[in-house]
Amino acid sequence: MRKRLITPTPETVRSRAEGWLDVERAAIVEITSEEKDFPVESIFVSGETRGWRAAKPDTQTIRLVFDQPQRLKRISLVFEENETARTQEFVLRWSSDGGDSFREIVRQQWNFSPPQTIREVEEYQVELPNVTVLELIIVPNVSGGTARASLKSLRLS
Repeated sequence: MRKRLITPTPETVRSRAEGWLDVERAAIVEITSEEKDFPVESIFVSGETRGWRAAKPDTQTIRLVFDQPQRLKRISLVFEENETARTQEFVLRWSSDGGDSFREIVRQQWNFSPPQTIREVEEYQVELPNVTVLELIIVPNVSGGTARASLKSLRLS
């Protein structure tokens, strides 16, 4: 399943309150799947939300295709897992040529062990000029199984 939200935007659209990029206005969001009650839109909203969760247990992708090239300086990711002990891997990468080629920002694994370790918070200071596509690829459990990818929050500035 893929989602697209298309609206005209200024070159740089920022949320005034927090300095975060207003992704809903600045990009088309493409996803490989989503559970009905956990839509991808919720990862871009400030405050307590359920976040996004995949509808199926395999590798998932969240791709932001920007209307105008963006200069990114900070990327914030928050993952939560309250139920299943698992080792998750994610790759964050970007493109300046519309997705023809990508450069990796980070590749990382994290062990969730509920109820003790349920939250992974990642903050990256970056200097990425002319970003046209930002892609997050999540392998929910490197050992396989039925765990589904999820993401509580994604913020960019």
